[in-house]
Amino acid sequence: MLELYQAEDCPHSATVRETLTELGVSYVIHNPRRPGSDGEVLNEWAHEAMTDLGGKDAIPFLVDTDRQEQRYESDEIVDYLEEYYG
Repeated sequence: MLELYQAEDCPHSATVRETLTELGVSYVIHNPRRPGSDGEVLNEWAHEAMTDLGGKDAIPFLVDTDRQEQRYESDEIVDYLEEYYG
């Protein structure tokens, strides 16, 4: 399963979402931050899970539970998705 920690108003998150859609890949979205809030935590559970899993408070953050992989940075995430799901 792919899990994307993101924010709706983040252009980097949008790039990842667009790639997932183009590839026809199913995924789960977590929104740890409030859109347009400069990092204000919206969902404490999602924020804690994101920082526990990846060690950073940064979005977008992709977790591939099937492959046991994690990626930050939209360019790295897109490259990963295209390599393994394209």
